[in-house]
Amino acid sequence: MAEGVSADPGTVGLLHTVPALAATFDDLLRASTATPRRIHVADAWLLDTARREGVTPAVRDTVLAHLRNLESVGVDAVLVTCSSIGEAAEAAAGRVRVPVVRVDAAMADEAVAVAAGPGARGRIRVLATLPSTLGPTGRLVERAARSAGRPVEVTAELVADAAEAQDRGDRERVDSLVAAAVAHAAAGADVVVLAQASMARAAALADVAVPVLSSPHGGVAALLRVLSDRPD
Repeated sequence: MAEGVSADPGTVGLLHTVPALAATFDDLLRASTATPRRIHVADAWLLDTARREGVTPAVRDTVLAHLRNLESVGVDAVLVTCSSIGEAAEAAAGRVRVPVVRVDAAMADEAVAVAAGPGARGRIRVLATLPSTLGPTGRLVERAARSAGRPVEVTAELVADAAEAQDRGDRERVDSLVAAAVAHAAAGADVVVLAQASMARAAALADVAVPVLSSPHGGVAALLRVLSDRPD
């Protein structure tokens, strides 16, 4: 490479189910040392359907279609930013040729490392505002523990009334409810996991003695690692 010519930072695709979160992830990627080109796809129908009916065959097919479309326009990797469709993304990943990263995967690994670390009691508390997210993230953390061979206890619970406040557009109320739930969960846990990327802002409001993990930073870091490992 000629002196003064920077390496191609690559192109990433991001699949969102909450359109407003696109700006959050775009900011995180723009702040990275090697800023990749970003292609965002936002499909609110996926989360709406997952909330009403679960992750249906139609949801799985649509996730795969989005991944294939991103692959067709030349992305080097894809970050799926919604935990509710994380398992559908994993299933679809085997049917495309580009790496697919779950936004909450790195967070799950970190939670297990904290809970199984020196002086810890092996207790992880997972919080979510949506039932559709609670199961996928709880199972992901449990799987991470099995893969690491670490004996941990994973407890998952919903933040009461937060989904209704979110549906009303009352973001301050949501953050307040999540922060209060974090404070309560932290009393009996080594680490608190926030299952949805949209909960990240509330983490700063909770003044607790244990780590409170949210997915955006870890998900972006994992995406950038995959990008840096791509062949020249």
